Amino acid sequence: MDISNILNFLKVLAANNNREWFQEHKAEYLSVQADFEELLGMVIARISLFDESVAHVLPQDCTYRIYRDVRFSSDKSPYKTHIGGYINARGKKSNHCGYYVHLEPGNCMLAGGSWCMPADMLRAVRQSVCDRIDEFRAIVEDPAFHQYFPVVGETHLKTVPKGFPKDFPYPQYIRCKDFTVACPLEDEFFSHPDFLDRMTEIFRQLKRFADFTNETIDEFE
Repeated sequence: MDISNILNFLKVLAANNNREWFQEHKAEYLSVQADFEELLGMVIARISLFDESVAHVLPQDCTYRIYRDVRFSSDKSPYKTHIGGYINARGKKSNHCGYYVHLEPGNCMLAGGSWCMPADMLRAVRQSVCDRIDEFRAIVEDPAFHQYFPVVGETHLKTVPKGFPKDFPYPQYIRCKDFTVACPLEDEFFSHPDFLDRMTEIFRQLKRFADFTNETIDEFE
């Protein structure tokens, strides 16, 4: 499958981020959207081989609108310059940890985890990490995982959260404000003939992290 058409469209969109241009090229966008959903369909099929819970997920249910919400933003550009899909067994709005595909020229990635968790859920996941730190470290510090996902969490507290021991020996794992991981990819990644195999292996490693966090998260959903 040729991903370059998607990336090329997004690159041109970034340079022409206005309604007039987009309306003139709406047919191109719809073609890109269809290509991306085709890609997601293949990725879902691959993930289903080791995570049957996503086998029922439809590509069109994973994608996000191209239109930006500019109501509270100083940037009034009407369109996103990336396209993303969140493959989640419980729906893309769930806190349940899933698999995220992000295509953006110069900023592609595969990622997953749980963003913006409610405070009680976040505290519970942190507690699970504390209580099962050896199990958690065996996942996130395994070289097979760490080569793709070197950092746990997108944002972090400066200190150990209130209610947790100040002398906890691995504070980096409970200072997370979100339990997410991301694997940045060069645009050229998608030009390799085996890129789907590579994506599958990356997401196979992600499942280990997802299984751990979902044991706690799913108690709240």
